[in-house]
Amino acid sequence: MLPTHGRYDYAGWRGRTPYAWPNGAKLAVYLGVNLEHFAFGEGLGAELAPGGPQPDVLNFAWRDYGNRVGAWRLLDLLDELSLPATVLLNSAMYGYAPGLVAAHRARGDEIAGHGRTNSERQSVLEEAAERTLIAEATAAITLHEGRAPRGWLSPWIAESRTTPDLLVEAGYTYTMNWCADDAPVWMRTRGGPLLAVPYPQEVNDIPAIVARRESAEAFARMILDDFEERLRQVQQDGLPQVMGIALHPYIVGQPHRMRVLRRVLGAIARERGRVWITTAGAVFEHVAALPAGQVPGCPRAAAAEQAA
Repeated sequence: MLPTHGRYDYAGWRGRTPYAWPNGAKLAVYLGVNLEHFAFGEGLGAELAPGGPQPDVLNFAWRDYGNRVGAWRLLDLLDELSLPATVLLNSAMYGYAPGLVAAHRARGDEIAGHGRTNSERQSVLEEAAERTLIAEATAAITLHEGRAPRGWLSPWIAESRTTPDLLVEAGYTYTMNWCADDAPVWMRTRGGPLLAVPYPQEVNDIPAIVARRESAEAFARMILDDFEERLRQVQQDGLPQVMGIALHPYIVGQPHRMRVLRRVLGAIARERGRVWITTAGAVFEHVAALPAGQVPGCPRAAAAEQAA
């Protein structure tokens, strides 16, 4: 037997119990907008070009463009198309660009935890230090938003072996770290169940554009192909899916990428009668209200017994 995480049970796609999203939709679509702040002269960060010795001004400034310019243009696009968003927030943004976070708050977007900064990974920390990281990010969001976040995406999708346990202990009800499925999955933790809401690692501008050097047009085509194929699949097998679209303003907020992004998001928005355009948090709420056993992963009863 190979080592296993033990967080969820295997459930192949065929043979699952069908259920629907609101208004009978079978496809849920959400936008994950990453608002990130980076330390100057140290730490991690995506690179437009191979970085030189610190301070790496070229790449720091390129990323900072997202908060200064790109994110505001993306906000205009979301307003233009009446699209909600789940904001994946580095808590350092409250000190750096509070007006940007306030603009998302004003439009009713969901604010989810995304660590303190993407200059660090929580996976390399001892348990006490990781607990502190989660607590500090959570406290900042709770203070400024007036409510605690329900969802978490780790910086760099980096988890330790205890991250899901620590998230539940900190009050989180869903994680976006596990990209193992096209539908939500219940996970076991030592504190009770945690829902894994699909977050894309393919339809995501960092892997597509930064890692694979795809063009703006290729990334937009990827989004639309993914959307159209999912529509075909849910009509064929009747099983619900969640499609996330991961966006980073310093990447898609560049004018040449924004132009093609507008076209593809407009095409998706025009299908809102057939699909549920929503937030990751609303996906959690819907799944949490379903009868036990409809959503794969681990039975909620078993998770509750484990927690007891």
